[in-house]
Amino acid sequence: MKFTKMSLVAALLIGSSAFALDNTKVSGDAKLYYSTSDQGAANDLLDKKGAAGQAAFGLGVTTDLADGISAGGHVTALTTLGLEGQLVNNVWEATNGTSDSWWVDQAWVAATAGKTTAKVGRMELDTPYVFTEKWSIAENTFGAAVVLNQDIPDTTLVGAYVGQGNGSTFGGLGNANGVGGGLGGVIAKGNNVNTNVNTNVNTNVKVNTGTGIGTGTGTGTGTGTGTDTNTNFAQFFNGAYAVAAINNSWKPLVAQAWYFDATAAAKAYWLQADLDASSLGVDGLTAGVQYTNLELQHQLIGGTKDKSNDAYAVMLGYGMKDMFSAKVAYSQTGKGDGTPVGMNLAGTAQSKLYTEAWWNYGLITANDTSAYNVTLESPVNGLFDLGVYYTAADHNAANNAGDLQEFTATASKSYGPLDATVAYVNTTLNGGNSFNIVQAYLTLNY
Repeated sequence: MKFTKMSLVAALLIGSSAFALDNTKVSGDAKLYYSTSDQGAANDLLDKKGAAGQAAFGLGVTTDLADGISAGGHVTALTTLGLEGQLVNNVWEATNGTSDSWWVDQAWVAATAGKTTAKVGRMELDTPYVFTEKWSIAENTFGAAVVLNQDIPDTTLVGAYVGQGNGSTFGGLGNANGVGGGLGGVIAKGNNVNTNVNTNVNTNVKVNTGTGIGTGTGTGTGTGTGTDTNTNFAQFFNGAYAVAAINNSWKPLVAQAWYFDATAAAKAYWLQADLDASSLGVDGLTAGVQYTNLELQHQLIGGTKDKSNDAYAVMLGYGMKDMFSAKVAYSQTGKGDGTPVGMNLAGTAQSKLYTEAWWNYGLITANDTSAYNVTLESPVNGLFDLGVYYTAADHNAANNAGDLQEFTATASKSYGPLDATVAYVNTTLNGGNSFNIVQAYLTLNY
């Protein structure tokens, strides 16, 4: 399923200028998600042991408080609709597995003076290593302060502090290989237990985040109870900092450099350049390169010394408007000293590498792994939008633990305010037997 992400730069500028007090914007959505798998304890795709279902309701408001000052808030509520134990045994986001819950996931104030914008409060973020994830029925957010400055022509300077986060260490369905859990705590996202960090900024290109730091165990039992961390904002390390420069002086190219410092836990930098060759006379051609290095402090990972690892990725894409878009990508993580790259400081498994899988996060970023991704998206005679995604990860070790082959096909269609997507995922892990997942997503925007 393809999600459109708004950059933090754009979000801040919109929040600061687009809403007048007499034109307050109120918006939200209602979601109903269902997923079923024949993995692990499930006997077939209709077995409730491998199924998850949940509904979510979101309501947000944004308005001006004064000239150059705006504020916003958002509330999310989750309910199982009484499906547990009947049609499903699992939920997308862990409440206590059975009851309903709600929380304030955004509450912020933004101010603009000249070409500088500051935003403080609970908010979505989108940076490499700290970002709000969009795959689940509810989104993780952060208590943060962000400052953006655009006084330098074609350049955005970013400074951010992240003090709180939610969305890590969710429980839920795992498997014997430790693939399961993740943000939503159900159906194959990887129980990568890390400590939190998320800060996102995007400028028409993907920025990076990575896999969770930790190994993950996974039970394969399909119980999916988990803990209710999505409603509980906790300290993000001992505070985490990010600085960045994003430059577009040469119009076909967007280049960005990021540095992250999660106090007494991890330090990382992320470099990326993305080329749109349309203005060079090659319509539809895109290319990109990413490089990242992460150093884990021994206080976080145990032991007596710090450990580091790195990764790089390259991407080549081509598309024709209203016809199709295609992308091929390759990534390689370093051998390091046995430590996974761990590119998501928020403690979940998803990364922003070009090769990230559609569903099984946390495997392309394992230590000493070569990964490939092929993506094809196209409208089909105005009936629906088709997406086909293939990801392979080869863990270069004596055993094949961490190997992945994932094939995903999606069909999406909008009916006015209603967005609908059906997805099929076939996964083979560690050279073993494959399993299947079928999912349905319904979102009513209002």
